[in-house]
Amino acid sequence: MIRVAVAGAAGRMGDTVCRAVEGADDMTLTGRADPSLGTAVADVLADADVLVDFTVPDQALDNVRAAVGAGVHAVVGTSGWDVSAAEGLTGANVLFCPNFAIGAVLMMRFAAEASKLMAKAEIVELHHDRKLDKPSGTAARTAEMMEGDVPIHSIRLPGLVAHQEVVLGDLGQTLTIRHDSIDRESFMPGVLAAVRGVASLDRSPVVGLEHVLWPS
Repeated sequence: MIRVAVAGAAGRMGDTVCRAVEGADDMTLTGRADPSLGTAVADVLADADVLVDFTVPDQALDNVRAAVGAGVHAVVGTSGWDVSAAEGLTGANVLFCPNFAIGAVLMMRFAAEASKLMAKAEIVELHHDRKLDKPSGTAARTAEMMEGDVPIHSIRLPGLVAHQEVVLGDLGQTLTIRHDSIDRESFMPGVLAAVRGVASLDRSPVVGLEHVLWPS
């Protein structure tokens, strides 16, 4: 049984993660950390094997350091923090996933392959108006995986959840690869896969859910 604590447990994503962990046959929820609950990350690490972090960019790195220092693996969904600052941390693994939706991971993989053959590309990412970082971690990761200089256009509007289009163009043709998350439940299979796979990573930190979906 994998013991899981959640940081940012009172937030929309954190609460959804808590419910997903509680519904998984091979996991048990051991702690919920959130300022609104009066519980700090340090309070939930002693009983955990994995900490799932859905907080804010200026808290994520401190949470990762605390988890690894306690020998607890960290699965991070918070974007906008400096993942390279986790280099050199020892004692547990860190996995940052810009997007946990399986379809979004496939979109990024397909876009990376398409960019090798198409002349140019641009990314349009659309998220709810409460999202703090711009561009999104998914868009930044997609552009990083693709060939060439790929501009990113960010849209923040109420009513959206998480959406991204990669539009590629070449002589006389275009190719559009789009992914839409219309409910936060779309991220949960990926979160659970990350929790199951983070301990088996052969290096840390690692960026991208693909490393547990298609381990090398």
